[in-house]
Amino acid sequence: MLKYIPATQRHHAAPVQWLSSYFLFSFADYHDKDNMQFGPLRVFNDDTIAPNSGFPQHPHSDMEIITLVLDGEVTHEDTMGNRAVIKKGEVQRMTAGTGLAHGERNETDEELRIYQLWFIPNQKGLSPSYEQKDVDFLDSKNELIPLVSGQKVLEDVVYMNSNSTVYWANLNAEKTITFKTFPIRNTFIYVRQGTIYVNGSEIGPSDQARLTDEHVVEIRAEKDAQFILIDLPANEANY
Repeated sequence: MLKYIPATQRHHAAPVQWLSSYFLFSFADYHDKDNMQFGPLRVFNDDTIAPNSGFPQHPHSDMEIITLVLDGEVTHEDTMGNRAVIKKGEVQRMTAGTGLAHGERNETDEELRIYQLWFIPNQKGLSPSYEQKDVDFLDSKNELIPLVSGQKVLEDVVYMNSNSTVYWANLNAEKTITFKTFPIRNTFIYVRQGTIYVNGSEIGPSDQARLTDEHVVEIRAEKDAQFILIDLPANEANY
């Protein structure tokens, strides 16, 4: 089954002048009891942050926080002692675990665009930790590139404490990708740009597809497209 969610159904938030954010799930002032999560994927925010601004230090706990930098760069600082710059094409994972605080700023004169994803971890009370990797995912062509995973069969990816995998694809017009899955898994797709057909359903820019009980996900690009695909466990016992 495929649930199509158009871009117009995202919640737009601009709580401060420097931030424009689209929430794909309930977050902050947006609450919808029917849109709390999809498997362990609890938060997906599509953020644009103005130059020389950003989030001051704030706390987290018991969450796997993934940041993908699409344009610009993020300056990160946390209470574990990490200070780093995450650039375009890089991926960051932060295990909040028993608790930490961090700040994220755009210290450049250019606009910053990120996706930030939060996953419910497979266990509580983990030790806080940090990982960052240059995956260069924005330059890949016509394949699903794994970025972050808790499935240890995948190599050279950022590790997270969730039985999930985040993929990225740049798919040229008229090309097709087939993703094999299982009825016990869910698949989430969010399009950055272009138009794709997911098992025959048209999905455009900033649209979502949430798939359940599927064996195969076939994705064909009508126009050159970029999208994120997330493979998720369907049952809480497998998070």
